[in-house]
Amino acid sequence: MTISVLLADDQAMVRNGLRLILENEPDIHVTAEAADGVEAIALARELRPDVCLVDIRMPRLDGVAVTRALAGPDVPEPLKVVVVTTFDLDEYVYGALRGGAAGFILKDAGPALLAEAVRAAHAGDALVSPSITARLLRQFTPPVSQARKPLSDREAEVIRAIARGRTNHEIAAELFISLSTVKGHVAGIQNKLGVRNRTEVAIWAWQSGLM
Repeated sequence: MTISVLLADDQAMVRNGLRLILENEPDIHVTAEAADGVEAIALARELRPDVCLVDIRMPRLDGVAVTRALAGPDVPEPLKVVVVTTFDLDEYVYGALRGGAAGFILKDAGPALLAEAVRAAHAGDALVSPSITARLLRQFTPPVSQARKPLSDREAEVIRAIARGRTNHEIAAELFISLSTVKGHVAGIQNKLGVRNRTEVAIWAWQSGLM
């Protein structure tokens, strides 16, 4: 299966570079490009790509507004949005995560991580640049809600792994359990915490003091 991607960045050279990286992967195809936030939303709603790769700073509407419009809690059929930023402590990223982003990476993260971020978002996972996971998620300040049901020791281990930016495959390898077991744990954790995705699980982990 080929993953369709929408690129949104106001710099043509950056878009060209991202396209070259992604289309070098056999399972990823860039279906459209947008030069600003308004165009990104219009194309995304029209084409319904599997993943939208969105720059955080764009004319007319920035990446935060685009993320909320495409993946926010009030969107009936949200799309998968991965936010890209140049700055490892960019305050806009906090808003993007709260707005429903499936993850975020640095523009200099490298071709392999960029492709993995797209694949992770498509699979329902979230990938955060490892170099910024800890100190970025620690900055979240809203009060954390309590888990609806007690978490098991294994679930706590999975949550910590998610907060460190691990994918399901990496968690399975680290904990010596099957991939299907990891997916079952993730689904159960999201239900117990009352969150929608892995990014919100990671935020909960840092806010709750589990990390």
